Amino acid sequence: MSDMSPAVLLTNTGVPMKAQLRRIERVSQLKSLALILPLLLFLIVTFMLPIAAMLRQSVSNPEVVRVMPATLQALKHWNGKTMPDEATSRALLSDLTRAGGDGYALAAAGKRLNMEIAGYRSLVMKTVRHLPEERAAPSARAALLTVDDRWGDPAYWHAIARNASPTTPFYLLASLDHNVNDQGEVVHSEPDRAIYLDVFARTFGMSLVVTLVCVLLGFPVAYLLATLPTRKSNLLMILVLLPFWTSVLVRVAAWIVLLQSGGLINSALIGLGLTREPLELVFNRTGVYISMVHILLPFMILPIYSVMRGISPSYMRAAISLGSHPILSFWRVYFPQTVAGLAAGGLLVFILSIGYYITPALLGGPKDQMVSYFVAFYTNTTVNWGMATSLGTLLLLATLILYAVYNRLIGANRLQLG
Repeated sequence: MSDMSPAVLLTNTGVPMKAQLRRIERVSQLKSLALILPLLLFLIVTFMLPIAAMLRQSVSNPEVVRVMPATLQALKHWNGKTMPDEATSRALLSDLTRAGGDGYALAAAGKRLNMEIAGYRSLVMKTVRHLPEERAAPSARAALLTVDDRWGDPAYWHAIARNASPTTPFYLLASLDHNVNDQGEVVHSEPDRAIYLDVFARTFGMSLVVTLVCVLLGFPVAYLLATLPTRKSNLLMILVLLPFWTSVLVRVAAWIVLLQSGGLINSALIGLGLTREPLELVFNRTGVYISMVHILLPFMILPIYSVMRGISPSYMRAAISLGSHPILSFWRVYFPQTVAGLAAGGLLVFILSIGYYITPALLGGPKDQMVSYFVAFYTNTTVNWGMATSLGTLLLLATLILYAVYNRLIGANRLQLG
């Protein structure tokens, strides 16, 4: 019986051809990896590591643990209903005495506890100042109550107990207008502190309005760019790209000049007799919308235009030649092919909008500020990194969800077209 197995192809050196091809493929992959390695390292250092640090900072809670370790250990056995026992009070006095030499750590712990109960920082500092005077007190509990009777309120001890872990959901919960009560339950924040859900709703609402206006204005412009002759199309493209050559801050300042009561727009409206008094177009939401649409409109036009350029005009001509009305042909034949560009432009504009800071800060009023304003406030003014990073984390999460929804919708649309 003859051997029917296929012959093994060999190279000139006697190495099997298949093994040689695999070796060449591995070398090619290693070379490609070496080429992109610097870019990968750059992205990790400048993008991934800061995001990881932000996510970690949003749950980081080392201040009280560092200053009051003995107190936290003693509070593990506390029933939470009555005044802590003498051992716990003695542990607190010991912790505060030891921390008195590290003013920065003590101030950080007081600031953290002040987020739980207003006035806690001053209580901690007052207690540290009066410690030498109260050493003759009959007990540690009596010494604390002599300094300030607030130490007799279990709520102040609960605030310390809630910070027994170096990580905490406090900032993320506060960013969603919730907190943990003395019983360990997640509850809604007090009305005077429950502001962030409204801020997030305002941010997404304003971003949605800006995105929709950009769609209404950008789609016709993109269609003109894709259908006009080359010379006219190039001129229109220059006008679309022109805002990119000017700083955002300069454009916002220009809109302040144009939209103010004595500005060019109001002067023109009054001169034409369209209005008798200047319209309020600045330092309110109207001014914010106008400026944001002007800045973000190119980001809507370009993705739509890139898709329209790849659509053959023969589809429309074929539909019309078969008796379809031009408007109906546009809606049923041309428009479905532009959905990918609309989705990409809409996602890009919406994501850029929810992170806007300069435009609402300069052109808007107090009720027009978005989440990014509070991130900047906690970063630059109060130096509350926990709240700043938690708000930023929620914005990042919203962006990732939007991107996932976009990928799902575009994937489903491609399957339908296929």
